[in-house]
Amino acid sequence: MELGLRGKNVIVTGGSRGIGRATALAFAREGANVATCARGEEGVRTVEAELRALGVKVFAAACDVADPAALDGFLDAARQALGSVHVLVNNTSGFGISDDEEGWRKGFDVDVMATVRACWKAAPMIAEAGGGAIVHVSTISGLQASLMNPPYGALKAVLFQHVQTLAVKLARQKIRVNCVAPGSIEFPGGAWDMIKKNAPPVYESTVKRIPWRRHGTPEEVAAAIVFLCSDAASWITGQTLVVDGGQVLG
Repeated sequence: MELGLRGKNVIVTGGSRGIGRATALAFAREGANVATCARGEEGVRTVEAELRALGVKVFAAACDVADPAALDGFLDAARQALGSVHVLVNNTSGFGISDDEEGWRKGFDVDVMATVRACWKAAPMIAEAGGGAIVHVSTISGLQASLMNPPYGALKAVLFQHVQTLAVKLARQKIRVNCVAPGSIEFPGGAWDMIKKNAPPVYESTVKRIPWRRHGTPEEVAAAIVFLCSDAASWITGQTLVVDGGQVLG
């Protein structure tokens, strides 16, 4: 299937590891040019080299998206480096887990406001380019009770409604807006990798609740994101696509 992404210009926030890295690389393999950011300089430079090896135009920068000025500067620099913007993938999270002021503030600043600000900034760029797509990365924790991490689940749930509003608001500008809600995703150095090493019973009990009896991979989520941003999904907007191997069913 031809996805129609070759030569398109894509911004992926939080692209140095996990789902963000897999998504940036998946777009590049489709021939799209990619701009990405993350807080850590080392991780940014590593994924930058991986992207350049795929022969596309690349811009990468260290950026704390919770800082409005830093995010604004990154998005401007990304547009200048790529020439235009067709796609925005909001993939960052403050991982606000603790049910206290700090936990809620971290989640709100990154999961909600960094996503909202990125859309404020990038939507006019995408419209100027003739249209395109925006995808938010949420979580199945926003679909059900989240006793272990109340801020994370609640604030990620905000994104489900936000895509619906933006989908209607931006339709006349030929911008589709969707969301993916991944289940438990495992990769080296990620949260489930740490849980596997430090709390095996928690890891195993989670696996048993997934019908496929395994965690998902970043690449499986990336494939869904790339699809939603492609011509193959041209009539899909305002939707949340659960990518969890049936975890919420189990």
